[in-house]
Formats: sequence, structure tokens, C-alpha cells
Amino acid sequence: MSSHAFVIPPELTLDTGTWPGDGPIRFGSDEHKRLFCKTLLDTHDPYRPKVLDWPRLGAEAEKRITSLPIWDIAVQTENRAGLNVCTYAAGIADPLLNKAVQLNGFEERRHRHVLANLVEAYGIKLAPEPVYPVPKDPEWAFMVTGYSECIDSFFAFGLFKAAADTGYFPPELIQTFDPVVNEEARHILFFVNWVAWHRRNMPWWRRPWFELKVLAVWVFLVWERIGIAGDVSHGQQDNNFTVTGAEQLGADIDVGELIALCLSENDRRLKPYDPRLKRPRFVPAMARLALRFIGKKKKPAA
Repeated sequence: MSSHAFVIPPELTLDTGTWPGDGPIRFGSDEHKRLFCKTLLDTHDPYRPKVLDWPRLGAEAEKRITSLPIWDIAVQTENRAGLNVCTYAAGIADPLLNKAVQLNGFEERRHRHVLANLVEAYGIKLAPEPVYPVPKDPEWAFMVTGYSECIDSFFAFGLFKAAADTGYFPPELIQTFDPVVNEEARHILFFVNWVAWHRRNMPWWRRPWFELKVLAVWVFLVWERIGIAGDVSHGQQDNNFTVTGAEQLGADIDVGELIALCLSENDRRLKPYDPRLKRPRFVPAMARLALRFIGKKKKPAA
């Protein structure tokens, strides 16, 4: 059960340097690196999964929570994400970046323990977990995890808000789980800024291969999310559990309203952080495009 062991976070009391001064930040600069690394490090929440106060739920609320078909894939996703990020961290020579990616990996593994404690608290039975092989290409694994979180977190922000607004999740559970959702916002912010910094600091001859790698990651993730990797009819849970979760909310919310909610929650979750940091753009841009298309379809004929 070594993959389940609660790992110790990196030493955060050591000096990580000064914050960049006011004024514009050039992507790829040392100031940019210090800004996105220290943002992650200095906003770390030291909560312990075991001491989170899981509220007692009424019979109806508990049935809704335990019947959600997401828990197996959610726990497996967080375990795999922690392994991917920590494997990449092991090869980073830069002390500040190494510390930040280590923390990212620790928090991913901590999410797994939060979920494990949740399912234990409410008696949810999980399928046996597979063995997770160490990634052969750490950079690829880190990028798959980062871009995957950019997709899943965007929808999770909206679904979490919808679940709170409709009462699908009781307020006590929303309050307990909110730190995990906030961490996902920090992770995607850190990742997109790492991409911007990384591509500007690699040798020019590596950049075409890196851009092809980025494209390949997106193709892989889109392919996964249109149902190739998940087959519910054969007893496997759908990897696209954010969409599955939308179907389970039981709320009177259409696709356009859900997309708009995801956009507003994405902006709200990322707003507290330094505006000089790059924000995820691709998924919100696709969502806005889809929203325009949906709006046009709803317009009555003249």
C-alpha cells in the first residue's frame, strides 16, 4: 500500500527568495518563475485529510452522494496525478521550481487521501486500485496531468457551484470540500505559467518537438473524453466524470447555463491571484465559443 502512504510535504519554511517587484512581468523570465512558484508555495493550505470534519448527512443526501458514479475514477485519477507530478519533480535541478513541483505533487496525493477519507466516512465501496507504473517520459506525464486538470477543473468549478446552489451537496459538505477545489485552481494556474516559462527557456531546437508534444497531449485528452477510454456499459466508470456528474445533479439547468456557470466560477476562483500570471485560456475560449453557438441556436426564427 505504499502508493497510499501519506507523504510529507516539502520543507516550506526554507527561504524561497523574494517576490518580484511591481510592474510588468516578461513570461519566461526569472521574475516570472519566482512569481508562479512562490504563488503556489505561499498559498499552501496545511490541512490534514484525516482531521477534516466530514458532516453527518441525512438519509437522502447520503444516498445522493454515495450513488454518484465517480468515486473510483476520482481516487485513481488523483493517485496517478500525484505519481506523475512527483516523478517529474525528481528530475528538476532548479531549487525553487523543484520545491514548487514537489508541493504540487504532495497536494495531488493529498487529494487522494481526502477522497479516501470521504468514501470511508460515508461507506462507499471502491474497486481495487490498479498498480501505477512510473512514467517513462516524466515531462509527458506532467503535461498530461496539467492539461487534464485544466479541462476537469473548469467543469468541476461549475458543477461544484451548481451542487451547492441546488442543495445537491449540503452546505456542510461544500464547506469541508472547498479547500480541495481551491487547490485545483492553484494547480492549473501554476501549470499554465510553467508551460509559458518552460517553452521560453528551452533550446530553440527543442521547441518544435515540445509544441508537437503539447498538440499530442490535447489530442490524447480529447480522444479520452469522447468516450474511447471509458465504457460504462462494460462496468467501467466514465473517465469524463465531470460530465457524468452533471447528469446526476438533478438540477433544472441546461447546457448553456452550466457553461456560463463554469465560466463565472473559473473567473472567480482565479481572480484572487496576481493578475500578471497567465490564466488558462483554451478551455474557457472553447466554452465561450460553444455558448455563442448555443445562443444562436436558441434564437427564434424571424
